[in-house]
Amino acid sequence: MAVVNKKWTSKDAMKCIIVPSDLDNKYSRGVLGVITGSAQYPGAAVLSTSAAAATGVGMIRFYPSSGLDHLVLHSTPSVVVFPGNVSAWIVGSGIDSRKYSSFSTWLRYRHFKSLKIQGVPTVLDAGALSLAGKLEQPTVITPHYGELARLLTTRGVAVTAESIEGNPKKWATTAAKTLGVTVLLKGSRTYVAQDDLLIELPVATPWLATAGTGDVLTGILGSLVATNFIEILNKKSRLAEVAASAALIHATAARIASGGSPISAEQIIPHIHESLRLILK
Repeated sequence: MAVVNKKWTSKDAMKCIIVPSDLDNKYSRGVLGVITGSAQYPGAAVLSTSAAAATGVGMIRFYPSSGLDHLVLHSTPSVVVFPGNVSAWIVGSGIDSRKYSSFSTWLRYRHFKSLKIQGVPTVLDAGALSLAGKLEQPTVITPHYGELARLLTTRGVAVTAESIEGNPKKWATTAAKTLGVTVLLKGSRTYVAQDDLLIELPVATPWLATAGTGDVLTGILGSLVATNFIEILNKKSRLAEVAASAALIHATAARIASGGSPISAEQIIPHIHESLRLILK
């Protein structure tokens, strides 16, 4: 079957933004489980949870490690820092893949066990990318070129980051079919691939090429996945649509924050609500 190539617009993204009704509560609006950050990269926990909260989700459950709960609560005090049922997961931002593979702490080992037991839609980033294709639940991965090259090579598909950068459409689609997951391939132009569907995003501002912006994207994506969890479970392509919408929200917020000048990852978060408002209009 030929690959369907679709360009993603605000009109498309609007369909993936779940507007609450007067009958909704914090649980019905989605509960996001978050396993991000580490002693080495503590900022990833702050950025991912802050971005998720700004995107709009009923509740965020942060699974703490290395004392990160204090940092997260200082930034976003509405976050809950004890385990419980969730509607979706974001996992791996700011976690070293080598430390994940050895379950560096007993507590984090228990957290990853919860991820597998609660088989809800899951976003895998950075240190958790090695789980791609190994989970039973709907899964989306968010690699950049180098991460995808390393992941595919471990699965028997030899490719370099340079090759992926030269033909991201091909390799996003190849990765989705090889790994059996939805792939959000980050770059100046982001691509989302799932089976025979390929979604192309507009070119983003080059000022996004700075540390931490991927953690912000993961938070936005996690929030959308949690609020769309019923739709994702009922329609396979919905996860790809949600991933593309998250990338568009992220890029729009970055463009607003930048205004043509340099930005940091944390400067994007306050503009997420404005990005959402523009898309909903």
